[in-house]
Amino acid sequence: QISDETPEKLLGYFPLKNINDSLNVKKYIDLMQTATDFKFNVFSIMSGLIYSRAVCPCSKSKTFDEVIPKLFENYDFSLKQIYSCLEYIGSEYEKIIEIYNHQLCRIYPFDTSHTYFDCTNFYFEIDKEDDFRKKGPSKENRKEPIVGMGILLDANQIPVGMKLYPGNESEKPVIREIIDEMKQRSGITGKTVQIADKGLNCAENIIHAIKNGNGYIFSKSVKQLPETEKTWVLLGNDYKNVKDKNGNLLYRIKECTDIFPYTYTDSSGKKHSIKLDEKRVATFNPQLAKKQTLEINKQVEKAKALRTYGAKKSEYGDSAKYVTFITADKKGNETNEKIKVVMNNEKIKKDLELAGYNLLVTSEIKMSAAEIYSAYHNLWRIEESFRIMKSQLDARPVYLQKEDTITGHFLICYLTVLLTRILQFKILKETYCSEDLFNFMRKFRAVKISDTKYINLAKNSQFIQDFSNISKLPLTSYFLSESQIKKMLNHRF
Repeated sequence: QISDETPEKLLGYFPLKNINDSLNVKKYIDLMQTATDFKFNVFSIMSGLIYSRAVCPCSKSKTFDEVIPKLFENYDFSLKQIYSCLEYIGSEYEKIIEIYNHQLCRIYPFDTSHTYFDCTNFYFEIDKEDDFRKKGPSKENRKEPIVGMGILLDANQIPVGMKLYPGNESEKPVIREIIDEMKQRSGITGKTVQIADKGLNCAENIIHAIKNGNGYIFSKSVKQLPETEKTWVLLGNDYKNVKDKNGNLLYRIKECTDIFPYTYTDSSGKKHSIKLDEKRVATFNPQLAKKQTLEINKQVEKAKALRTYGAKKSEYGDSAKYVTFITADKKGNETNEKIKVVMNNEKIKKDLELAGYNLLVTSEIKMSAAEIYSAYHNLWRIEESFRIMKSQLDARPVYLQKEDTITGHFLICYLTVLLTRILQFKILKETYCSEDLFNFMRKFRAVKISDTKYINLAKNSQFIQDFSNISKLPLTSYFLSESQIKKMLNHRF
């Protein structure tokens, strides 16, 4: 007779459980919980949600009904208790991240000589805004209310901090708040070089970093540079070619150090001017130039086609920057005729000239151009972390409503990424990509065929063979005993 319980068990989460248990955060979260009257264990629910999110991301209701029962260990809590737990950890998410950081430093100390920071946002399919979900500039160009998230990585690309903020707020002050909070909560002293994209490059962030004894490496839009600086970037003088081992050009690079002026407004609204010693590193990437040139030509062709068909201004979208809408005659007098659309050839020419160029600005004048370039280009790790959250972990919480519950959900996603990154970078020494890890975690499962015996359903792969050799666990065996599975779940790397 078939049972009301599936014989299938999900086992791929065991590396995350190994790391989570070795950090020994449970005792601190249990102490936190003593201030509540919960009849459930917060760490147990948190752990169950982290492992479920890694092996099968879905809604909390579906997680409770279909995923948690398939985890090898028994978890005894209700769906209502899951929501209560999420609301609680959401209200205390800074403390929980602090606990994890404190315990993590005992085994894998953070390297905060460089820190990488970036922001993203998550949209909600709701019509009405609330205090937390506000309409703002969505990364997906959607019109729904959004919530912003900033993440900080250390020099080894391990997450060290997360900050959530309403979607209508600027992301620029978040880097200041999260770095100050990280240093204060973790007792970090000394200089931290902040590395971020051009979206966070503003005078206030630069001044704040300098005043707090920190440094910065920011990218800067070449299009928005003053003409003298733009001319320097475009001049071919002093560029050095960087080639791969086969002699193919990777990029061209040059640098200069000078004094540059900045203007900022203090908290009282008063404007100040300051001059800073900065190094500027200009690069030209032929592959980027090719890509950007194709994009520009595509937008230009779109604008030409829309102009031919007499399309409305609203139909141009991004291609509108390459046309000029004229509503007056040659003498400047307004007319009642249709709006005339003229191609902006000057704008097209300038954008094509600047294709492939990038500029980095930094306080670290003693760093070489190559070191600055290398440090900045590790910023893609944060983008990968966001991609993991949005795609692999399906992080957007469609059905949650309360601010603390939403925050608790994002904390679960953040901790899943944290544990995965420790596995990837610290244990497996960056030998495998995140896709390899998630493929393993989702496909490594077994079916119970007797009281003590299971069949391994995982498909053989190079990763499973390698991981089996590294961990000395029977991951490639067809038959698995209950004791072997328990050994996996209690393994220590």
